[in-house]
Amino acid sequence: MEVFHCETDADVEIPLYEGNCDLMPEEARVCSRVMALWAMGAAKFTYPKDAGLPFGGRDYNPYIRLEMHYNNPNLISGVIDGSGMRIKYIDKLRKYDAAVMELGLEYTDKMAIPPGQLAFPLSGYCIAECTKIALPETGITVFGSQLHTHLRGVRVMTRHFRDGKELTELNRDDFYLNHFQEIRHLWRKPVILPGDALVTTCFYDTRGYQNATLGGFSIQDEMCVNYIHYYPATELELCKSSVSEKTLADYFEFMKKKDHQKIDIRKGRAASYRAIEWTLPHVNELFTMYTNEPLSMQCNRSDGYRFEGYNWEGAPITEVPIQPPQPYTSCSRGGKSLQNSDDCDMFGMCIY
Repeated sequence: MEVFHCETDADVEIPLYEGNCDLMPEEARVCSRVMALWAMGAAKFTYPKDAGLPFGGRDYNPYIRLEMHYNNPNLISGVIDGSGMRIKYIDKLRKYDAAVMELGLEYTDKMAIPPGQLAFPLSGYCIAECTKIALPETGITVFGSQLHTHLRGVRVMTRHFRDGKELTELNRDDFYLNHFQEIRHLWRKPVILPGDALVTTCFYDTRGYQNATLGGFSIQDEMCVNYIHYYPATELELCKSSVSEKTLADYFEFMKKKDHQKIDIRKGRAASYRAIEWTLPHVNELFTMYTNEPLSMQCNRSDGYRFEGYNWEGAPITEVPIQPPQPYTSCSRGGKSLQNSDDCDMFGMCIY
C-alpha cells in the first residue's frame, strides 16, 4: 500500500476514482508524491523527533491517493478487504521537513532474470549526475530505509560512492524475505551529498522456474527498490535506472543474428527475453550488458518529469568495484571500546 499526495495548486479538484491505477483520470496523475507506504511484514513507522512529513496549510492541495496492490492468483470472487492506512500527526512543525525517495530499478520489462539462477544480481543506479543537479549543497540525511523485491529476491543492498570511493552502505539485508519487509530506522544516518552515487543491488533465486522473470508490477514480476526516508525534503522523487533502449535493442539483435536465438523483436521485450535459450554463456552475456552498458536514468520530480540539464537516456553507469569487506579491529558497546574483532560485524556493529 502506498499513499500519494496530489502535487498541484490548492484549488485544483481531483476527480474521485476507484479502480485500476493504469486507467485513472489524467488529472489524478499529479498524485504521485509518496507520503507513506507499507509492505508485508512492516510494522508501524515513527519519525525521529527532529523531522516530520509536512502536510496541510493554505497552499496545500487536500487530495491524496491510496494505491493498493492485491494478489489473487486463483481469481476467488466475493473477497472483501478492509485494509487501510492510519496516519497520526501533530500540529507543530518539526525542525526538518522529511520526504521519501525511491532508489533502484525502474519498473519495466527491460530488465530480466534468467531461469535457474541461485543469486543473479540486478543493480539500479542513482548516478552522480542526478544527485549533483537535484540535491542541496549541504546534502540530505537518510534516517530510514525499506528494501523491496517480490518473491524471488533473496539479498538486497544499497552502496554509497563519493569521488570514486565507496563509503559505508546505506542498508543491506543478506537474508531478505518478501514477507518481512521492515522499515528500518538507521542507526548510522548517512549524508548524501551532491555528486554522490547510490547503487541498489538485488539478488534473485530463480531455481525451478522455466522462463525468464521480467521486471514489472505483478507479484510474479520483479522489483528492486530501496525506499529511503530522509531530510530535508527535495523535489527528487525517483532516482532509478534501467538499461538504455538502444543497448537493449542492440542486445536482442546480437542474440538473434550472432547466437541464432529465435527472437522476433516485433513481439516485444517480454517475448524476446523468453525466446532465449538460457545457457551459461547467454546468462553471462546478459550480466555483462547490465553491468557495463549505458543507462536510461529516471532522475524524476514527483510530477513524473525528469530534471532538466542532462541527457538521461544513455547516461553513464556507475563503476562498482568488487572487493572483500575489511574486518574491523574495534567497535564500541555502551560507550566502551571493544578491541576484539570477533565482537563486531563488518560494519563495526556489536554482536551480542
